[in-house]
Amino acid sequence: MIISCPSCETRYQVDEAKFPPQGRNVRCAKCGNNWHQASPEPETAVENASAAPAPAPTEAEPAPKVESRTEPEAVPEDRGASRTASYPVNPQRRGRTAVPSPPLLPTLAVVAGWICLIAAVLVIAVSAVRYRQDIAVIWPQSAGVYSTLGMKVNASGIDFRGVDYHREIEDGTVVLAVTGSIVNAGKRELPVPQMVRVTLSDASNHELYHWTFTPKAVTLKPGQSIAFVTRLSSPPIASRHLEVRFAKDGS
Repeated sequence: MIISCPSCETRYQVDEAKFPPQGRNVRCAKCGNNWHQASPEPETAVENASAAPAPAPTEAEPAPKVESRTEPEAVPEDRGASRTASYPVNPQRRGRTAVPSPPLLPTLAVVAGWICLIAAVLVIAVSAVRYRQDIAVIWPQSAGVYSTLGMKVNASGIDFRGVDYHREIEDGTVVLAVTGSIVNAGKRELPVPQMVRVTLSDASNHELYHWTFTPKAVTLKPGQSIAFVTRLSSPPIASRHLEVRFAKDGS
């Protein structure tokens, strides 16, 4: 059965079995107009039969809407006018506000900043280890830090290399000869401490005897070295250890 709204002329396909003999009030889903729609006459009905008066709509029986959930919504036929299609809305999504995703560029900037910071820290750490000798010469206080980390450095930049000793006999007397080199391990010309102390100690590292000598150079250029030889007649028989170092103020 096809009905048409008297106001906007929108047409609907409805089930005629739901219309009682006296007809019923209906409402247009498009414009909201209410009107009384007579039921279709049966084929055996007399043409001149008078239609029963239509009851007015009351609050107890509101006018049914064609788009009720108990039957499919009536779809108006195309009459040339533009229509907007309606789609069901998921109740679970009602009231939700779309949250925009964070912009990508600031996130990439933060990651790049952290990468640069980590790279800078690694470069500083590698340089501090590789050039520790030069750093210790420029900043002598750093020698203690390197020593704590188990890294040997010489704060003065002047160091001993190839220190050795042997015993000789001269005129029937035992002579202890100590040999080695003094080298500039830095990258600039450095002064050479003018007092070298040689210490002999026993098996318990108790000092038995010491003496000093003066190197033959006042300054050394980068990588330059000078050899030294110092002798001691009649060294202590209990000597077991030998130490060579630069001394300050006769210490």
